[in-house]
Amino acid sequence: MTERKRLFVVGDRVLIEPEQGEDRSRVGLYLPATAVDSQAVQAGTVVATGPGTPISAPTELDDEPWRIVSGEARFLPVQARIGDYAIFFRRAAVEITYEDRKYLVVPQAAILVLLRGTSEPEEGW
Repeated sequence: MTERKRLFVVGDRVLIEPEQGEDRSRVGLYLPATAVDSQAVQAGTVVATGPGTPISAPTELDDEPWRIVSGEARFLPVQARIGDYAIFFRRAAVEITYEDRKYLVVPQAAILVLLRGTSEPEEGW
């Protein structure tokens, strides 16, 4: 019996399942893959997120920064949540294949917009 491997996203990165690119223009012309790949932005659904950017407490700063004061890591969480629809800079994404599916690993800083379906009021539009 083989144990199934799990995929973990690290740091402030987000794992996105890209949406399939449009292969036709608005007037119905077929576009080659090079035309679709030249677009500056891409979109997809957030599948997983990393814990965020590691931070230290201001009280832990002293003249010996290598000394470990507390054993628990603290993170500034990423804004993206699983299920969000993200629009991001294509050039910042790294494509990976996991279990025969293609995903993109995108740093949080490259995400331009998140579309989240929610019934509770939040900041934003």
